[in-house]
This record gives sequence, C-alpha cells and structure tokens, in this order.
Amino acid sequence: MITVTEALDQLFALARPTGVEEVPLIEAAGRILARPVSARRTQPPFASSAMDGYAVVSAAPGDRLTVIGESAAGHRFDRPAAPGEAVRIFTGAPVPAGATRVVIQEDVTRQDSTILIGDRLDSGDNIRPAGGDFAEGAQIDAPRKLSASDIALLASMNIARVPVARRPKVALISTGDELVMPGETPGPDQIIASNTFGLHALLSSEGADPRLLPIARDNQTSLKHAFSLVDDADLVITIGGASVGDHDLVAPVAEELGMQRAFHKVAMRPGKPLMSGRLSGERRVMMIGLPGNPVSAMVCGHVFVLPVVRVMLGLPPVAAPRLRAPLARVLGQNGPREHYMRATLTEEGLIAFDRQDSSLLSVLGQANALLVRPPHDPARAKNDVVDYLPL
Repeated sequence: MITVTEALDQLFALARPTGVEEVPLIEAAGRILARPVSARRTQPPFASSAMDGYAVVSAAPGDRLTVIGESAAGHRFDRPAAPGEAVRIFTGAPVPAGATRVVIQEDVTRQDSTILIGDRLDSGDNIRPAGGDFAEGAQIDAPRKLSASDIALLASMNIARVPVARRPKVALISTGDELVMPGETPGPDQIIASNTFGLHALLSSEGADPRLLPIARDNQTSLKHAFSLVDDADLVITIGGASVGDHDLVAPVAEELGMQRAFHKVAMRPGKPLMSGRLSGERRVMMIGLPGNPVSAMVCGHVFVLPVVRVMLGLPPVAAPRLRAPLARVLGQNGPREHYMRATLTEEGLIAFDRQDSSLLSVLGQANALLVRPPHDPARAKNDVVDYLPL
C-alpha cells in the first residue's frame, strides 16, 4: 500500500489543465481566472467629490463665497473655479478645475447664490484623486477563484469577457448488479445508487461539469459499454468494483481497454481500494476508480478527487486544506492506516462519532468535519489539537 500523500502525488502527475475559455462577466462568478487581466480604464477617471457640499479653491471660517454652478455625477461643471467662488457638488461628481477641497454642506449656510463658511470647518479635502482606486493597466493576478467582489472589480475595470479555466468534464460510472436509480423499485437484493449523486454534487460545487452515465452491471460487456459512453470527458470516475473480489471487474476491464494503472491500494480508511491511470485512445483520459462503500467514495472525493479537479482548473497541486481544532472528547489509539473519522465541530471542539462504518451515510450527513488521524496515532486526550477537513 502507498500513503495518501504518495497517492496524491501520482494523481497530480496524471492531471492535466483543461484549457481556457472566455465567458461573459455575468457568468464568471465562482470560475477560476485562467490568466491575468488588466484594467482598461483608470478608476476614478477624474478627481471626484467624496461628499455632498461645495467645491472651492480655498475656505476659512467666516468666508462668504458666490455659488457659480453645479457639478453632479455624470454632469460636470466645465468652468474652472476661482478664489471667492464655490460650485455646488454631489458625491461622485467631477471636481471643477482649480478647486482644492470640498466643504461639506453641513459646514455652510446657504442664502440664494452665496454660502457662508461656518465655524466648525471640516479639516479634510473630501476629494477622491483620479486613479485612487486603480490605474489603467492594473492587473488581477491568476489563477484565482472569482468572488462577488472580484466580479465588481472586473466590471469597474471595463472587462466584459473573462478568461477562465474550462470546467473539467467528469463522467461518473456506478458499478454493481445491486444498484438501481433513485425513484426505481429495488429488488429484494438491491439498493439505491447514492454515490454518483453525492459525487455529482461535490464536483459541481468545485466548478466541474459532471454527468452520470448508466449503471454498469457486474459483467465485462456492461462495463465496456459504460466506458464507450465517456465521449469528451476529461476525467472518468468509477464507483465500486475497484477491489480484488471475483466481481470487481473495473481494473481488468480498464486494463483491457489500455489503461496503465498507476496505483491500487492506499493506506487510509475509509477508502483503501482506490486506483488511477489513463485510458487508451488519442485523448488519454484520466481515470480514478473509487471504492463502492458510500462513505468511502465521498471521503475519497474530498481527499483525492477535489484536489485533482483543482489542478485541472489550473490551481496549484496541493492537498485538501486542513484546519486544526481541540478535541472535545478522548480518542483511542489509531491503527496502521490514516483515518478520516466523521466528526462534528462544536464550540467545545471536535467530537468523533462512535459509529465509523463506511456504509453509514446518515452519520456522514450529520458530520461537518473529517477528523484526520495519522497512522499509529497514539491515544488523544480531551483538548489535544488535531487536524480536520471541513465538510
């Protein structure tokens, strides 16, 4: 068996970026910016007022100034201001040439076409300089996942189309005679296929473009047919049949189809039976074979599949980010495999569930963390600080 870190390294070596496409700005939120973009204008493009008030050349308490015009957002006052003059101005409006400050309206008394500067004169100039936010040519670096704030910034930079990483197309294949689709009536020895639906949701949330292929039955003909439907996928994920039992056909069928298997068993729980490689053909599509137990498949999705998807999106090859928190309860010694325990993070700390069987989706549904135990980790006391993956 190999370690989780070794398995990830081999997966990263197989993963390829999917390339770049341009999308309208309105569709770019949550996408990965594929290359740096530069501002096409300066913001603000002119000195503008930060407050409602009066633009003046100079002002002192007791000064009386003549109001000569008005500057509003979108409608500047074209004439320069001279000493003894004031221009009524509103927030965001261009500051007239010659004006050095904006006196806020609370500091003046207006009568007809004159204003009187009061005794409590604001000390600031209340002017936003041209380029105070950013200048033309300023860059947003890549790669990065575009947030709502990024989208607002791109809009202000006058960028209408954004270069983003193409969403990886992921084909999901469940295997097993025991499976039927949700909504169907299972036979006496059958269960509902759940893994592909959980992985579909997980992949979609990370920016991939997953699709479900028909369930492959436990025979080579059905499995080969499922592989024939892969089409233009960038990644194929099989669920189940990745172990070494008599009915575990994924590895031999994939190898018959030309896959060069990269690894098979990983020293982790849940999720020991896991493999990867490339299928034959011109595109040499990457494949990951996940275990069939529901929790195992989902844990491997967090630990292996999501980091691979991020590499395909052009992000750095790094493991799923871990956080640290104290234990709220004691834990016994761990065994020889890295253990991803379903747990809840509370105000007191992490609490691992008593039941850790890899078939228990109800426990995974209650968990908000995977508590990570290194191999042979000794017994842990309450308040010991440990690693976890947030769910």
